Amino acid sequence: MIALIAFVIVIAMFAMSMGVLDLFFSKKRADRARVGQRLTALTQNVSTGDQVDIERKRSLSDLDWLNKALKQQSWSQRLDNVLEQAQVRVNVSTLVLTSLVGAATSLFITQAVTDNFLITFIPPVIFFYAPFFWLRRRKAKRMNKFNAQLADALDLIARALKAGHAFSQGMRMVADEFEDPIGPEFAKTLDEINFGISVGQALLSLTQRVDCPDLKFFVVSVNIQRETGGNLSEIVSNIARLVRERFKFAGKVQVLAAEGKLTAYILLSLPFAIGLAISAINPEYMSEMHTTENGRNLITGALILMSMGAAVLKKLITIRV
Repeated sequence: MIALIAFVIVIAMFAMSMGVLDLFFSKKRADRARVGQRLTALTQNVSTGDQVDIERKRSLSDLDWLNKALKQQSWSQRLDNVLEQAQVRVNVSTLVLTSLVGAATSLFITQAVTDNFLITFIPPVIFFYAPFFWLRRRKAKRMNKFNAQLADALDLIARALKAGHAFSQGMRMVADEFEDPIGPEFAKTLDEINFGISVGQALLSLTQRVDCPDLKFFVVSVNIQRETGGNLSEIVSNIARLVRERFKFAGKVQVLAAEGKLTAYILLSLPFAIGLAISAINPEYMSEMHTTENGRNLITGALILMSMGAAVLKKLITIRV
């Protein structure tokens, strides 16, 4: 039995290493293949006179059959949207494969170490959700940075409009002057406009790539102004002022919630700190917690209750503006 578990662990580690290597080399292979396909299509269409499809498409997997299967699922489309918002250079299938391999590897390792069902079950769940948790955190960090840049970018567009420049020229200034994420995102919007997509549709695509409610105010206002008319520079300037005030208010809310966050961190770390202190002072006293069945059950129950408490505290200290 031990030999079988060891063999499965080796196979799982090999699959995980292949997945990690695929993270580094799949992007280059996909880029080369995409360039080759585009050149072939251009050559064929030049000779036949057909129209060339310039629509930007994202692949969910390097395997055609898996890509088609994933595109039929709603969850894979949402996950691919999160990957684009977080600017993670992997596809959906690679992320899911990494999650499954990590969960399977941790499951085999915990089964080889202990027979407790709950202790065996918790690490695979953690390793399964770890890539998605990291992805959400990366997306949130990037979107927060975009929101912090948005007011200054809109001010630049408003000043460009007041100076007599076109709206697209103001967006070009933002694309050239600002760093990631707002600069590259505006550059993608300008590329879509230059390829023939309407300004309204290109701005709507921008709102799909960026999860920022304040940006939607700007896009809706610009689209309405293009249909009804009005002073666009004044509209953009007012939206910039609104976005800046909302950002300041969100900072005040975070300051007010800081005390609750500190309390949550102390309550969650206190049991571990006390356990380590008692283990250092009297190791025999704490050994009962991990050498006996009742002690292991108590630890498992405590971890479950702490997880539930952490979820409740997270809900209490999270205030949406």
